[in-house]
Amino acid sequence: MSSFESFNLTKQLNRIIDDLGYQKPTPIQEEAFPVIMSGKDVVGISQTGTGKTFAFMLPLLQNLKFSKQITPRILILVPTRELVLQMVEMIESYTAYMNVRVLGVYGGTNINMQKAYIGEGIDVLVATPGRIYDLTLDGALQLKTIKKLVIDEVDVMLDLGFIYQLTNIFELLAEKRQNIMFSATMTDDVEELIEDFFVVPHKISIAVSGTRLENIEQSCYSVENFYTKVNLLIHLLQKKNEFSKVLVFLSNKKYADLLFEELEKHFVSELCIIHSNKSQNYRIRSITEFDEGKNRILVATDVMSRGLDFDKVTHVINFDTPHFPENYMHRIGRTGRQEAIGHSILFYTEAEKEAKEAIETLMNYSVPIIDFPIDVEISGKSIPDELPRFIDPSYKNRKKNEEERGPSFHEKKLKNTKVNQGGSYLRKMKTYKNARRKGDKIANRRNKKK
Repeated sequence: MSSFESFNLTKQLNRIIDDLGYQKPTPIQEEAFPVIMSGKDVVGISQTGTGKTFAFMLPLLQNLKFSKQITPRILILVPTRELVLQMVEMIESYTAYMNVRVLGVYGGTNINMQKAYIGEGIDVLVATPGRIYDLTLDGALQLKTIKKLVIDEVDVMLDLGFIYQLTNIFELLAEKRQNIMFSATMTDDVEELIEDFFVVPHKISIAVSGTRLENIEQSCYSVENFYTKVNLLIHLLQKKNEFSKVLVFLSNKKYADLLFEELEKHFVSELCIIHSNKSQNYRIRSITEFDEGKNRILVATDVMSRGLDFDKVTHVINFDTPHFPENYMHRIGRTGRQEAIGHSILFYTEAEKEAKEAIETLMNYSVPIIDFPIDVEISGKSIPDELPRFIDPSYKNRKKNEEERGPSFHEKKLKNTKVNQGGSYLRKMKTYKNARRKGDKIANRRNKKK
């Protein structure tokens, strides 16, 4: 593998690389750099945790010259407000020795404030599709000056229903531009978007979704039920030195809140939670406190598993087994970042065994099973989804024949077959020979003429 010296970077970028402690480029960074520098359209398919952000920002910043232009030259689209904030923070760290103006915009905040910031001038704009489209429609933003368009986590954007905004944004951009797209998975929708708007893109595939990352040690526990999972998790989290920075993932917001309530009894000063029902300020505070190490444990849902880059996460715990195997890959990619060693633990019940096997099929790898600790209590308590569902076998035969139904049923059925005659007023009008109102009299005259 080459070193960053082969990229012939500016002094400012070399200083940044030294400050960040990067020793050598990752495979996606090494392959993407010359292609992006050439100005070609690029589609990068790379597993999470492989350094995608630096892979596209490094060549873009290398080519970015100082300018007093007010309108932005680089547009980066990401699916969530959390990713906007994180992306802006990362770019600002990359440009610490450069005169580059960076702004992040997203929904749920004062759009007039964002308009004011845009008016002051931007070089790099990071945005969610919905807010960037709103700003453009309001006339606060011109997209014709965008020379470089980056779409990160494009598969998530399409899953969240942003195809309408993305399509319209493409139409508003200048035809002569460089398109750069990064995704963990290549779906049919992503392929269609590339075919419609990219010009002979260069495709790069590095550790695609389903490729097992060797630097993440995986293991799993077979667990009886939800509350037994809670007991097991508490047991593990009590080992504070080993589990020093832990992400706990669930698929369901309701059960994420329930788990948070149970963990709060034991780790109240070390715990935070994030999902889409939480307020923006609460979500930002949770991310910041976890990233800075003020909180040791972060409970999150799958929407939060994409793109967020936390420093030195020791463990990702899959409290439930995701139904989509790709989500498991996105979850565990939050640990083992930048080739560091990470740990992933999966809890699965008998009902989740099939989903676990689907994950193993995707990775072509059997996750090692750890014996259940004998000192962890197996709970007899169940959540609603775990309770047995009784279905009356006679339910399908309950439908009665019309002959068995009472007179009220037939009276209602007859009423439903009647033709709508336009209301009581029109029905009464048919019984009068002379008009009752002036308007009706005029209408009668017109009818006679006909």
